[in-house]
Amino acid sequence: MIQINDYPYLYETHLHTSQSSACAQNCGYEMARAAHEAGYTGIIVTDHNWGGNNCIDSHLPWKEWLREFSKGYLDAKSYGDAHDFDVYFGYEAGYNGTEFLIYGVDIDWLIHHPEIKNAAIEKQFQLVHSAGGMVIHAHPFREDWYIPEIRLYPDSVDGVEGINATHSCHKSTSHNEKRFDEKAIAYANRHHLPMTAGSDIHSTNMFGGGVAFKRRLTSIQDYCHAVLSGEDYVLTNGDYVFDRYGNCYKGAYIK
Repeated sequence: MIQINDYPYLYETHLHTSQSSACAQNCGYEMARAAHEAGYTGIIVTDHNWGGNNCIDSHLPWKEWLREFSKGYLDAKSYGDAHDFDVYFGYEAGYNGTEFLIYGVDIDWLIHHPEIKNAAIEKQFQLVHSAGGMVIHAHPFREDWYIPEIRLYPDSVDGVEGINATHSCHKSTSHNEKRFDEKAIAYANRHHLPMTAGSDIHSTNMFGGGVAFKRRLTSIQDYCHAVLSGEDYVLTNGDYVFDRYGNCYKGAYIK
């Protein structure tokens, strides 16, 4: 039986800001403050990249585009730095509706690797790995108008977002269909891929989803290592807690 108190360090791993994601409602500073006040230990800002629903001028030169793209993260980090709240950088890579959460690379790496912009999914995996990063397939079984088909790449990801709070938290009003998560959990277990959880949050109305640890993380690289090394952690959609294999238990971190 999982005891929530054994995993007191909760991280939101899938979060968008209005400075970079066209679908988000609040800036990075507001998102970080809301998550902190809700009880999170930290957040990973994962705005939509050049292949997704971003709001950055596509005509900007690569370096300038990335500087604009990073503003949501930097805004969130300004709050975190002032309030002992962890804020880490990531992004959500889009491929015609198929999306991946990228962790462990930074803006400087992106600036010096422009080839990532046109990389196919398999090449993305290689490039991110060469930088010591991690690729997680986001909400792999979500069905919606912007997703023309379900496409799976078990050999080109490090793990699967098994729990997406938008699919199953009672606070969610979009994409709310728990079978999307049920399919993701089964898929991850079938391919022996580690699972993560996040809220896919776009506003300051925190769902409470994420990954919770027994210890505080030290960096985004530490997060990657924890997931890939099989460290003991739990997943939550804001309403329920799950072990690393997707088994569900009662309890929630945020009321």
